[in-house]
Amino acid sequence: MRQRLIYLLKHNAWIQTFYRVVMSAVFRIWGAFLPTDPHLVLFTSFMGKGCNDSPKVIYDYLQATPAYRALRCVWAFESPEQFPGVTAVKLDSPAYFKTALRAKYWVTNTNIERGLRFKKKDQVYLNTWHGVALKKIGNDCPGRKDYHFDTVDHLVVSGDYDERVFSSAFRADRKTFLRCGMPRNEALWYADEAQKQSARRKLGIPAGKKVILYAPTWRESTDGGKTYVIRPPIHFDRWKEALGAEYVVLFRAHHQTTGVLGVVFDEFVRDVSDDPAVNDLMIAADLLITDYSAIAFDFSILCKPILCYAYDYDSYLAQRGTYFAIDERYPEKSCRTEEELLEQIRTLPYEAACRRAQAFRDAFVQYGPGATQSCVQALFGNLTERGKN
Repeated sequence: MRQRLIYLLKHNAWIQTFYRVVMSAVFRIWGAFLPTDPHLVLFTSFMGKGCNDSPKVIYDYLQATPAYRALRCVWAFESPEQFPGVTAVKLDSPAYFKTALRAKYWVTNTNIERGLRFKKKDQVYLNTWHGVALKKIGNDCPGRKDYHFDTVDHLVVSGDYDERVFSSAFRADRKTFLRCGMPRNEALWYADEAQKQSARRKLGIPAGKKVILYAPTWRESTDGGKTYVIRPPIHFDRWKEALGAEYVVLFRAHHQTTGVLGVVFDEFVRDVSDDPAVNDLMIAADLLITDYSAIAFDFSILCKPILCYAYDYDSYLAQRGTYFAIDERYPEKSCRTEEELLEQIRTLPYEAACRRAQAFRDAFVQYGPGATQSCVQALFGNLTERGKN
């Protein structure tokens, strides 16, 4: 039922407007009676689905740094009982909104206000976002004009391209741009062969096997928001016959995908959709197959080949749209059929593909090292000033 309500809010302009105006007023009035707690930090990631991504990196930094021990960190989850190791509230509950109204600091990679507008002037809001965008987002999507990041104090960008996209998609003020890159990606800049081998051992990759990470993006619901399933037109039995002696495939569904149809997982094709360490998956992989997902930009930091299986490009482009034609900017020519993709894998000039991936990275991801500390300093100031907050 909750997913259906979210679907209606996204796709019905009148309901959006009514909800935003009325509930924003309710929470602003409530907030006027709740004092801001200078030591309280609220975290969310992927709309309460996990304890991960850039907010988790920032959280871990605070937990490990003595200067921030006075802070009380609270996470918001759809299912708090699944995360017993942290202090948590249930997303969209009265406790969540009370915490949001009291917390001095907000940290998220999606949103805190849940489509509303109730942030107080003395609160500090950091939004790391969750990826460089190929597919259109926010107000650039058909029928969406409700995004306005004017309550965000610091919005993380990974390069000049992000700045252009966020200015239109979120109506973001350029003065809020924090030019540091996403904290979640910082570790990728420092990855080496030892880390690759360690990640492969954790995943149980057999010695001598190469690793393909297949990470398609999500698809819009076709049943009114009941489910967000995908059925990729792939016959992994053919893949196993063609590539099984040389490769292992790690299949990672998008976090909003609620089901994968038509795929049987085995020792050749492994389901890593719920693995929290996506960086380890990328570090372990020898090449990436994706489509319109932001993971292409993350993976480019490692300067390893990026292949694009765009089997539904025409229909996806008509429905959602992209900021650029993939064959104009992606490192390798996209494939529309499974046969084309398998042939591309078999004949890939690996070193040349690595160089093209690096050029792709340099075009879109200009920032990265030091991202976590930059975000923490933007939120709390210098360590020597911590006691003044």
